[in-house]
Amino acid sequence: MAAAAGPSPGRVGFVGAGRMAEAIAQGLIRAGKVEAQHVLASAPTDRNLCHFRALGCQTTHSNQEVLQSCSLIFFATKPHILPAVLAEVAPVVTAEHILVSVAAGVSLSTLEELLPPTARVLRVSPNLPCVVQEGAVVMARGRHAGSSEVKLLQTLLEACGQCEEVPEAHVDIHTGLSGSGVAFVCTFSEALAEGAIKMGMPSGLAHRIAAQTLLAPECWPLASTSGS
Repeated sequence: MAAAAGPSPGRVGFVGAGRMAEAIAQGLIRAGKVEAQHVLASAPTDRNLCHFRALGCQTTHSNQEVLQSCSLIFFATKPHILPAVLAEVAPVVTAEHILVSVAAGVSLSTLEELLPPTARVLRVSPNLPCVVQEGAVVMARGRHAGSSEVKLLQTLLEACGQCEEVPEAHVDIHTGLSGSGVAFVCTFSEALAEGAIKMGMPSGLAHRIAAQTLLAPECWPLASTSGS
């Protein structure tokens, strides 16, 4: 690896500043796990960085600057862009870095091929409810990531909701189950509310009750067996 550039262990970096990066950053900040001024995000333009600035975070257009300033890095770019981004930052990766990919479909083996040998790499599959600290997150470790890296990441991401380590084969399954699943649940909630509205209930009340109905998943197993 390259010589250490002195990244700060107390700073968290985001390479890519889209919705999922913002959701994770906001969850960490709201939970008090990371101070906003200790978050540094990069993106090619200001279109998404303005959301990080609104949170009180630092921003830059330089991906390498993020790695030179932070030890824990979330790569939250589009999957097809990630290989070029990793090639760009690889020269400044050090033994101090913990590199976390949020990009769907990019395997650990691919990540490790594009980064220096022995780089500590993990894959994470979060979902949008991380922004309100009710996310469902799974993660898988690469060959050189140990228990300490897993524990650190899990401790941080539990601020965004439930977080579990899984075999890598389960990460892509989670993308469909909980990543895309949020949209299906929202559609179902909307359908419940619309049914009540057609029966004469005011729209605001119908939507509030439909949302509340879906807030108690611990009761769902009871509901599914109540008729047996």
